[in-house]
Amino acid sequence: MDPAPAEQGRRGDAASQAARERVPRIDPYGFERPEDFDYASYEEFFSTYLVILTRRAIKWSKLLKGNSGVQKSMKVKRYIRKGIPLEHRARVWMGVSGAQARMEQNPGYYHRLLQGEKNDSLEEAIRTDMNRTFPDNIKFQKTADPCLQKTLYNVLLAYGHHNQSVGYCQGMNFIAGYLILITKNEEESFWLLDALVGRILPDYYSPAMLGLKTDQEVLGELVKMKIPAVADLMEGHGVLWTLVVSRWFICLFIDILPVETVLRIWDCLFNEGSKVIFRVALTLIKQHQALILEATSFADICDKFKQITKGNFVTECHTFMQKIFSEPGSLSMTTITRLRESCRAKLLTQG
Repeated sequence: MDPAPAEQGRRGDAASQAARERVPRIDPYGFERPEDFDYASYEEFFSTYLVILTRRAIKWSKLLKGNSGVQKSMKVKRYIRKGIPLEHRARVWMGVSGAQARMEQNPGYYHRLLQGEKNDSLEEAIRTDMNRTFPDNIKFQKTADPCLQKTLYNVLLAYGHHNQSVGYCQGMNFIAGYLILITKNEEESFWLLDALVGRILPDYYSPAMLGLKTDQEVLGELVKMKIPAVADLMEGHGVLWTLVVSRWFICLFIDILPVETVLRIWDCLFNEGSKVIFRVALTLIKQHQALILEATSFADICDKFKQITKGNFVTECHTFMQKIFSEPGSLSMTTITRLRESCRAKLLTQG
């Protein structure tokens, strides 16, 4: 019997164990790594990514010298696509999204919202979701000092007072939670939430969620155009897009893709708008087309869509981000606007 496979297995286990001892169990954002986390693959990826991060950090520091705000430009767009270092992320998000300008134009507004008239149903809805928000993040656990649940509650309450047509909707807790982890600033998190919910993702979180439903249908149309075999499979088994991608849109890939990958997607989302979500979705589907097409049933398709958001392809965020701007091919805002108009009209006639 050949002892080589057994020997390789032992070596693999030893390497995995060694990596487990070197890679912290809690990631830089406070999330506990899952039980099945592949420490060895992650360590291998991160050693090369760290070199990229260091190089980008030097370039960003030069770009951001002085105290002037971050303005949109081709150079900034190029830099953002290659990733914003964590220490500059909040400042860049605030600048390119317009949140910084809004905050400066409305001094004291956020604190006035917190003093607003009591709204029992809004407060109850937010409170209900507090313990469900990132139970795997040590900074949101009740034992944490400070516990970010209070900050999260304030941001969501202020937003509910600010945008009463939306109030509070499940999914916003996760988005606000990520914003708080990155900005470490309550007021900035509020203004970034306003940029996302109010401008970048129109009508995603309103009671009828028409914008969200529209964009799921738009994705379906784009798949028909760009990956027709997958569209045919979905149609053949009667699988609605909302069943497999609604959480991608509602949570902007939080808890779907690895944290670092989500943040890289958000870097571009704040600068380039909602088109980025379609690029990510199309890349995930196109890259795993062969796997998806192996599905032979309704349940099988749903399972494949869970599988395609795991593994090295999504963990290696730098190459993943390069892929989203090449893999789906051209994707103009004109096309998306046209599809949104037709899909929206269709949804409205369906009532």
